[in-house]
Amino acid sequence: MTSTAVKLQEITEPAAIKVWVKKRTIYIELTDGRIIGFPADRFKILKEASIKELKEVTLRLDGFALRWENLDEDITVPGVVAGNFQLPLKAK
Repeated sequence: MTSTAVKLQEITEPAAIKVWVKKRTIYIELTDGRIIGFPADRFKILKEASIKELKEVTLRLDGFALRWENLDEDITVPGVVAGNFQLPLKAK
């Protein structure tokens, strides 16, 4: 009789540990060390927001969500990582 050992890889949803805004790009640092940036203009409400309003972002739900209280906008970190945006990328 032979046996095979299989190492199962744990799959976890991405979470952020830091969020910041430069110009109109929102950056998140993930728990695995990756840094991802995306244009604010890929989301309807954020597209209309000022730079000052964009910079008022906070992390919520243990890093699984971004929240703009004054804009009443929430975006999930796993959604951003997966590329789930509301608006298409603007052609240059």
